[in-house]
Amino acid sequence: MMRMISKRFFLVAGLSAMASAGLARAPERSLRPQSRPAGGAVPPKTPSAAALIARAELGGDVGFAVADARTGLVLESGNARLGLPPASVTKAVTALYALESLGAGHRFYTELRVAGPIRDGVLQGDVILKGGGDPTLDTDRLAEFVRALKAAGLREVKGRLIVDGTALPSLNEIDSDQPEHVGYNPAISGIALNFNRVHFEWTRANGVWNVMMDGRSERYRPEVRFAKMQIANRDAPVFTYGRKGQEDHWSVSAQALGKGGSRWLPVRQPELYAGDVLRALARAEGLRLPAPEKGVAAGGAPVLLRLESADLRSICKDFLKYSNNMMTEMVGLAATTARSGRPVSLKASAGEMSRWARVSLGMGASRFVDHSGLGEASRATAEDMTKALVAARPVIAPLLKPVAMRDAKGRVIKAHPMRVHAKTGTLNFVSALAGYAEAPDGTVMSFAIFAADRGRRARLKRSEREAPPGARSWNRRAKGLQQALIERWGALYGA
Repeated sequence: MMRMISKRFFLVAGLSAMASAGLARAPERSLRPQSRPAGGAVPPKTPSAAALIARAELGGDVGFAVADARTGLVLESGNARLGLPPASVTKAVTALYALESLGAGHRFYTELRVAGPIRDGVLQGDVILKGGGDPTLDTDRLAEFVRALKAAGLREVKGRLIVDGTALPSLNEIDSDQPEHVGYNPAISGIALNFNRVHFEWTRANGVWNVMMDGRSERYRPEVRFAKMQIANRDAPVFTYGRKGQEDHWSVSAQALGKGGSRWLPVRQPELYAGDVLRALARAEGLRLPAPEKGVAAGGAPVLLRLESADLRSICKDFLKYSNNMMTEMVGLAATTARSGRPVSLKASAGEMSRWARVSLGMGASRFVDHSGLGEASRATAEDMTKALVAARPVIAPLLKPVAMRDAKGRVIKAHPMRVHAKTGTLNFVSALAGYAEAPDGTVMSFAIFAADRGRRARLKRSEREAPPGARSWNRRAKGLQQALIERWGALYGA
């Protein structure tokens, strides 16, 4: 499968002479559009790209490029060779990297092993939960392991409960510059549960706080013991985190809670979280399991049950749709592990993807520091991204979600003549959009738009990065610019 996808990149759409010729020397200034004949004439008041950018008042830098998706011919560009943070647009590159490295039909797994005989309902050995890099495992599926243990006649374990996440490297978080409490920046390892997030819920009655930490899914809400929450009488910070042995310890400002609510918090010890939830599910069924330990599965232990994920193509489509950082990082790390034969650091894995993108997609000026785009040090150019989209269109286009065009009040314009499928990307004062726009006459354009006010972003404190002042309005103007540019291209290059 790896060879088949590579061949498709090179022979069907990727780096063909036609696409390369069109994008090799993309101009840094907008090309003069060609007028259309009567019946399809260019509207006389179509604003220039420069005017649209000035009207958005974003500050910082904007880079963009648009090309004919079939031929690779550049239609218009501006600052197209300027490297800017691609944010979650990086996920599109990761999807292509993983699909070639692992194959579209690849499935990840999680296994339950038993090391020892079961006598009179007692296991004279260890229970082993081994992760195989599945980013989609949730509590509902974890419960299937408990049913398997029960079906085997198990009531008690004399040995240990070992959770093995060594299939992938262990990361405390994806990006150290993010606030420590945001659920989109969890730990990474070879096992994940509920996207490595724990659910924190609180209520207050008669002056007393009731707090619950659980690993909930659609059917189950098992309370966890490894994650603790303390209500603190302070104004700031809102959250603090500390690791104490086998436990994650959180505290939260009482003044920030109101009367009640809930949110997801990141898990920093994925193995212990998965083991803790498995133990809670087993306890509810009358099975006694020991406290989980992080370890390595012993060779030769028989597999009691093996659960597999959906195929990789479906997983890629999901993380592109929902922009899930943890899923993307696990898939990208798995791709590098398959290529190198061993787990490597996130930095090394992102470097390998950067080299692959340079060779396979022609992205010579782009560099990535992770697979999800969460790290702001990644750089991509609009020229590179547009080139990649031309090259990989048969593979990536079906995986991108539709992006609605909206009116001035944010309402979807259902009959808008432009159809857009793309990947969005958002960081504070960073906005990106890259994908395909189809004009009314059927012309399909590949495009990339990157905008960033890096100076304003650099002045943010870590504690401000979840919702800094001005970020929401800036992002709204950036999205307005993206739509205005797409509408301009539709007017100029599509009937």
